[in-house]
Amino acid sequence: MMNYLRLLLISCVFLGTLSAAHAQGKITGVVTDSITHEPLAFASVFLANTTLGATTTEQGKFEFPKVPAGTYDIVGSYVGYGLAKKNITVTREAQQVDLQLAPTGNQLGEVVVKPEPNKPEEYKEFTNLFLGGTTFSEKCHISNPESVRVMYDDSTKELTARAKEFVQIDNDALGYRLKYYGLQFSYNREDGSIFYYGQPVFEEMTPRDEKQRKLWAANRMMAYKGSFMHFLRSVYANRVQAEGFMTQQIIISQNPKFERADKQRQALTAQHPDGKFTTAEQDSIETWESIAPVIASLNQNPLPIDSIRRASPTGKRVYLRFTGELQVAHFGEAPDPQYKRPMSPLGYPKTPIPPGPRQVSRLKLQGKEAAIQANGTLLNPLDVFNGEYWGFEKIGEFLPIDYTPGAAGLAPARQ
Repeated sequence: MMNYLRLLLISCVFLGTLSAAHAQGKITGVVTDSITHEPLAFASVFLANTTLGATTTEQGKFEFPKVPAGTYDIVGSYVGYGLAKKNITVTREAQQVDLQLAPTGNQLGEVVVKPEPNKPEEYKEFTNLFLGGTTFSEKCHISNPESVRVMYDDSTKELTARAKEFVQIDNDALGYRLKYYGLQFSYNREDGSIFYYGQPVFEEMTPRDEKQRKLWAANRMMAYKGSFMHFLRSVYANRVQAEGFMTQQIIISQNPKFERADKQRQALTAQHPDGKFTTAEQDSIETWESIAPVIASLNQNPLPIDSIRRASPTGKRVYLRFTGELQVAHFGEAPDPQYKRPMSPLGYPKTPIPPGPRQVSRLKLQGKEAAIQANGTLLNPLDVFNGEYWGFEKIGEFLPIDYTPGAAGLAPARQ
């Protein structure tokens, strides 16, 4: 069976939605201390997973004059305080959102215990898993490693990481500085599962010259094309085929060889309660254990759009809907050179397909369907698991939800 990656890093913060009509709304508010109710000057306020951020005035006030209509997490942060977060829906009507931050500083006289430094091998394992192994990920680095606490629990076989305030990642491939607030990271060495959670905000980096500005723009487009965000936007807009995607049904069935192999393994094991096997017997056991209980095959016929997409009668709500598992291929975009796994181990349809390179991923729904936002995000991130190529892409390809292909969103080059 395919191991699916639950990417809460990339998913749980995907809450914004862009209006088809590009409607915008205004947000104002005040950040205060939850106990004294005094305003907090120069606090950071941002819309999670976007490039939209603000700093409060001396009176604790903030303003977002033009926010695309949709649903967002608005987050407040201040040194010595816990994060404050509210889920808001932006419309054309202006609204006020006040945030109260709870102090977390030490009480007077309390002894402060400085944590032990991270073990180099554990920190390296964390960064490899968190940043990823793509070509773009290699150009990402954490600029405040002292803020990250990495720990390993030998009893649970779990590697965890936390940050006191935020983890700052500079992506020199895409030109983004990512501040990842409230990081919660865990990796289980036994089953290989990875869990990410937090509230990130993107900042545009300033290119050193025009050449770098163009490179960043090209790399962002490369990261976008064929991505999960690109696919969901294509489903929402009913442009799956036009955008170069093809979906096929994966058929999961019982492996007829598994039951017989399992009986043979159990019988041989029962003959040797001491666990001492000959070399030939050990080879047989390893062969039997390598036989999977189920096998996957591919329906050769590409799925029509109405087999994976459901829209409400008004067309305002769109859902990703399918049974079982899907294989999703995107044509025209080559996979990253660092991706060493076979591309589409289940094969391709016998019908003619576009020539050239392709990226192949795999999807599984948690329930019957998943609501899609217009900007290519999920209303409930836990509704979908992805694997193969989409499971391989991580921080190096991480784009803000307000990214628009071809938009002139890059900061000007330094003169």
